[in-house]
Amino acid sequence: IIMHEMIRVIRSARTQGEERGIIQRECADIRSQFRQGDNGERSHSLAKLLYVHMLGYPAHFGQMECVRLIASPRYSEKRIGYLGAMMLLDEKQDASLLITNSIKNDLSHSSQYVQSLALCTLACMGSAEMCRDLAPEIERLLRASHSYIKKKATLCAVHIIRKVPELAELFTPSARTLLSEKNHGVLHGAVVLITELCERNPDTLVQFRKAVPELVQIMKGLVTSSYSPEHNVAGISDPFLQVRILRLLRILGHNNDTASDAMNDLLAQVATNTDSSKTAGSAVLYETVLTIMDINSESGLRVLAVNILGRFLLNNDRNIRYISMTSLQKIVQTDHNAVQRHRGTIVDCLKDQDTSVKRRALELSLALVSAVNIRSMMKELLIFLSVCPPELRSQTASGIFNAAERYSPSKRWHIDTILHVLTTAGGDVRDETVPNLIQLITTASELHCYTVHKLYRALIKDIAQQSLVQVACWCIGEYGDLLLKGECEEIEPVQVTEDDILDALETVLQSHMSSPATRGFALTATMKLSTRITDNVDRIRSIVSIYGSCIDLELQQRAVEYNALFKKYDHMRAAVLERMPVMDKNSPGHTNGDTSGEIKEPDTSKPKPVEAGLLSEPASQVCDLLDLLGGTDTPLQPSPAPTSTPTTTSSADLLDLLGGLEIKPVPTVSVYEKNGLSLKIQCDKQTETEVTVTLIASNSTQNDITNFTLQAAVPKSVQLQMKAPSGNVIPAHGLGQVTQTVLLNNPNKASLPCFRFVQLSFLLN
Repeated sequence: IIMHEMIRVIRSARTQGEERGIIQRECADIRSQFRQGDNGERSHSLAKLLYVHMLGYPAHFGQMECVRLIASPRYSEKRIGYLGAMMLLDEKQDASLLITNSIKNDLSHSSQYVQSLALCTLACMGSAEMCRDLAPEIERLLRASHSYIKKKATLCAVHIIRKVPELAELFTPSARTLLSEKNHGVLHGAVVLITELCERNPDTLVQFRKAVPELVQIMKGLVTSSYSPEHNVAGISDPFLQVRILRLLRILGHNNDTASDAMNDLLAQVATNTDSSKTAGSAVLYETVLTIMDINSESGLRVLAVNILGRFLLNNDRNIRYISMTSLQKIVQTDHNAVQRHRGTIVDCLKDQDTSVKRRALELSLALVSAVNIRSMMKELLIFLSVCPPELRSQTASGIFNAAERYSPSKRWHIDTILHVLTTAGGDVRDETVPNLIQLITTASELHCYTVHKLYRALIKDIAQQSLVQVACWCIGEYGDLLLKGECEEIEPVQVTEDDILDALETVLQSHMSSPATRGFALTATMKLSTRITDNVDRIRSIVSIYGSCIDLELQQRAVEYNALFKKYDHMRAAVLERMPVMDKNSPGHTNGDTSGEIKEPDTSKPKPVEAGLLSEPASQVCDLLDLLGGTDTPLQPSPAPTSTPTTTSSADLLDLLGGLEIKPVPTVSVYEKNGLSLKIQCDKQTETEVTVTLIASNSTQNDITNFTLQAAVPKSVQLQMKAPSGNVIPAHGLGQVTQTVLLNNPNKASLPCFRFVQLSFLLN
């Protein structure tokens, strides 16, 4: 069966199984033909096998036949053999080494067409070993008399350099002489070869910088040459060679003033004389722009390059617009003003139907935002946000947030912009948006009334945007009293009642669209309103109590704690739920409360708070006791206590790990002693930023002390965390104790030893 007939039969197969059957029969026939030896049909059988290989079926059994045909003296068989070698062999297979000698012989053949077959095969699948063996032959052919062979040998030399970089020096002298050729194919191969040499060796790059004038002359000849049908493509003379020369000039002119000056005039000529109405001209202009931006070009030339990219933005081809915006984004930081001139065109690309073009236009538009155009650009970006594809909303929202934070003309404008984004795409913003907006609102104290009114209206209108609902709930909880007043100069006043606010928060709590985090915001806001309204506290108490048995653990815990504030600690509720202080975004930690004044005891029957002065001497002693490696010379004298004994500790004793097994008790300091109640402090652990202490309370009276609670306050620079006490009943006659662990954190890492910086103030109930 001849090849045409085999192709027709395979194509006429109606099913995949039928096709496989035909292929199997043909492969069996091809194998039998290979076994018969030289019968004149071997080349036809290998050609049919190559077609089978193109269809994706295994054809490895034809590899040895390729080797045999390459060694054949007939050109027709040699041609099929080389074609089969390029398709069926690669450098990983041992059979490829068997054709090395045949290729070497064919490189010296009298026919240039046989030489061409050997060169193409070596350039396609030559291994590193083959390249080392045949490199001298390739270098010899670079000086051949036929342009056809020079072109093939040049491209083969490029393959050899990529496989064996250390052979690059062998081809450097010949590559320079190839630039004097008139044949465009040889010139193209020579430019590719020189580019490869310059990219791999800095010393070679310095040598070829001397060839810049030659390259400039070749390029000028292409730009100013008359019509040549052999090389003309859409009115451009050999655009492929022009692009290659421009790429080589970009490499040679990078960070070199002399080479850059030599090509500035040429680049200006190419940029002004090349027609961009066809794809070929656009390719040359684009490569010209890249070269101008990468060399040390003049400022006027760079502006011309940006203007070319601006014209590309008006092209009907989306690929050209995409490439133009990609290039503009790379240079927008260095040539910002030049790119700004095309801002309107870039913004218009946001309306393109192609998502990739939209994405590039968005990135470039965000890069063009500045303090001068922030208002106009933000209008365009907000319009785009409302109509952009879902996959771009998150990126658009983040870009708007960053631009607003960086260039906002006023805090009110900043807040309005973020609220607009949350209203439009609240479900696509990042998690850090909510705390960032809350921090912004707290700092704008003069806009609290305006913000809470605007957020309340947004909450009433839509509760689907979770980020917006969270911020609105937080703001209503903090500034609900301003909402009730209804007096706001910046916005149309609306009379809001306490029931209206609670109805809105209850709607959020009961909505199936609310996430657990959003319900937490709403419940906390409801609780905070208990200190800001007067008539509906009972309703708030009932709302909070409902969620004490909520299935969500976080929400249940909040509700239980808030119920405790209503019942056991109602006297503390106002202080605990007071308005949050202004948040500093850059601070490493937050305060635990205001301790500007000492806590006053509410009743004379209760023990007085321990003043800072009473702690000075014991605190210093505890500091000395805990300064275990400080090497103090003065013996330690802790306060008298029934169970404590004077202890002296030095660094030498601590380091004498094998000197004895005696365990020395950790000393305690008595800080309160009155009416039979004794309070002692024991320091358990101290680091540079943290101190852990245990408070020990005992009762020497005849009656048990019940409902015992202990409160503590610290300066703003210190964070306080009180663990749960061991109990709230202190047995009489000293038969038991109540302990409570307190963690003190100094995030600023100030040099503040132990209790000297703590200055704890206690309130005992």
